[in-house]
Amino acid sequence: MPVTASLKMKREQAMYVPETFALTDPEQIRNVIRDYDFGLLVTANGGGPTATHLPFLLDETSGAQGTLFGHMARPNRHWRDLEAMDPDDEVLVIFQGPHSYISPSWYGPEAKAVPTWNYVAVHVYGRPRVIRARDQIMHLLEKMVNAQEARLEDPWSLDRLETGFVETMTRGIVCFEIAITRIEAKAKLSQNKAAEMQRHAAEVLSKGDAPAREVARLMARNLAG
Repeated sequence: MPVTASLKMKREQAMYVPETFALTDPEQIRNVIRDYDFGLLVTANGGGPTATHLPFLLDETSGAQGTLFGHMARPNRHWRDLEAMDPDDEVLVIFQGPHSYISPSWYGPEAKAVPTWNYVAVHVYGRPRVIRARDQIMHLLEKMVNAQEARLEDPWSLDRLETGFVETMTRGIVCFEIAITRIEAKAKLSQNKAAEMQRHAAEVLSKGDAPAREVARLMARNLAG
């Protein structure tokens, strides 16, 4: 099933999401996960939180609510946290979308406001499983490589490498999947300000760096309805 707004959102959310800034559109949530797919895996197994920055692949056809797939270096003992978790325990994967500082002056000369930060973030919770089957590992690696290489003019593929070399390299990683149980998503884009103030700020952001321009695009989309 695809990611949908009916994902089991907790009534008491872990991320602070005022209703004004709640991101509920399934397509927009998917786009954040796919466009900003270098996420942060977080676990807390009694000894305190552990976090690892990793690329992820979203497969909407796997599991009831979709599945995240990833891998990490075998020497990184974080994967043992995944292996040791109880079946009902969840991990958290954070996807940070575009973000930018917002100066009060950008809202217009008469605006009464304070400095803030506009941003988009998606928190995905799920139950992990370490993947051990050789065929599943190779299939996952091929899918992850192909997903990234598809963006390039001359896509590279694993079949360019000798089989023995690939097998040696795969022994140095651990692959895993995270069956999604719920998602919290937030798009703080000055929706609590008057439309004219939003337009002023978006115009300034449109002249900034790439993240600022993306925030401006999202703000303009909100204003357009």
